[in-house]
Amino acid sequence: MNIDRINQIIKAKPNLSTALGMEFFSTPEDDTCMARMRVDERNRQPFGFLSGGASLALAENVAGVASSSLCPGCACVGIEVSGSHVKAVAEGDIVTAYAKLLHSGKTLHVWQVDIKDTANELISSVRVTNYIIRKK
Repeated sequence: MNIDRINQIIKAKPNLSTALGMEFFSTPEDDTCMARMRVDERNRQPFGFLSGGASLALAENVAGVASSSLCPGCACVGIEVSGSHVKAVAEGDIVTAYAKLLHSGKTLHVWQVDIKDTANELISSVRVTNYIIRKK
């Protein structure tokens, strides 16, 4: 999936993705997208671990980037995010989110997003549903 066009939009002005330190990457597969985020003062809990909310934000954002890449000219907005956090990640580590398209309809996309640490261990498993708003 080529996300170069979406990356230009993201980097054009401040937003949640840039505030939390997310970076998005193209993948060779048409139905996947990838993002990385270093665990630091922007996205950690006071205890020094990655915030669960930041993990969910990473998952929703990578799924949104992916839907936007598949639907040029559309607004793709998250309407449901549900996740389970299974392992803590300490400040200084980097997490990688892998989004895989499960369903692609005219108005809905469903993504499975697995977030892993640098040891490739599962941190969070998140399901994201995006609503696709087509211009009339």
